[in-house]
Amino acid sequence: MQAIEYVQYGAPEVLHLNEVTKPSPKPNEVLIRVYATTVTAADLMMRTGKPYVGRFYTGLKGPKRTILGFEFAGEVVETGPAVTLFKTGDKVFGGTTTLGCYAEYVCVSEHDVLTTMPENISYAEAAPVNGSAVTVMNFLKGLGKIQKGQKVLIHGASGGLGTYAVQIAKHFGADVTGVCSTNNVGLVKSLGADKVIDYTREDFTKNGEQYDIIFDTVGKSSFSACRQSLTKNGVYLSAVLNFPLFLQMIRTSLLGGKKAKSSATGMLPVKERLNYFLEVKELLSKAKIKTVIDRAYPLSEVVKAHLYVEQGHKKGSVVISV
Repeated sequence: MQAIEYVQYGAPEVLHLNEVTKPSPKPNEVLIRVYATTVTAADLMMRTGKPYVGRFYTGLKGPKRTILGFEFAGEVVETGPAVTLFKTGDKVFGGTTTLGCYAEYVCVSEHDVLTTMPENISYAEAAPVNGSAVTVMNFLKGLGKIQKGQKVLIHGASGGLGTYAVQIAKHFGADVTGVCSTNNVGLVKSLGADKVIDYTREDFTKNGEQYDIIFDTVGKSSFSACRQSLTKNGVYLSAVLNFPLFLQMIRTSLLGGKKAKSSATGMLPVKERLNYFLEVKELLSKAKIKTVIDRAYPLSEVVKAHLYVEQGHKKGSVVISV
């Protein structure tokens, strides 16, 4: 089968299209013909080996797993003898922490974050759900305890996380403000944002407004900078965890009032991630939310896809068609 491999950390050019052996499912695994996967910030970090602390997981001198890709959409083509939840021909989507989705085939445990696709979405629309929409659910519902009527600000509202965050926050009945660049104001409005702030013209931390939840999906702000923009018991959420935020998380957890929180969604127990995943699936099946796709690249152009995502200006998700 064809797959994208890398044997050293570095620029997108370390990724190469190779012929590799097709995997065989273990007793509790399904073999999936992958039709779509994605390029995420996590893929970039895995490819570059940065931050360096991550190499304790990915491999100190070089990648332990040579095929990237955390999420997928495709069709079950073979099942292990112990599989009971899926059958050959099922159209499925989900994710795996063992990577391997930049390939024509991947094996996934039937007990991983995996379920059948809604009939009303495409493979391309299904592929980004595990990494982005599930992360948003974890942050807004799990960490933020979002409630109807709350004021919620989404920083990076036009990105892969942000486009889902605007829609999911509206689903929960929040009053949503999105922050993005001039070119993306129309997109964020179309997703249901009640107000959109163009960060090139206005600094949301200095406009006097206060929010119950500030969700920074891109790691461009800080708890200190946003403190005055939070209500008395407001919560600052950041999808990018750094050392200053880690210290603020410890400090605010010991005190009352405003909180700083972050989470590695992929490290949550499978059952918790699957519950969020099934909740998102329900919203997709009822067309309550949608996946925003910026660009789609064939597997052979994965280098171009990584170069584009590295620029940091994608609108929604970047998909790889396999």
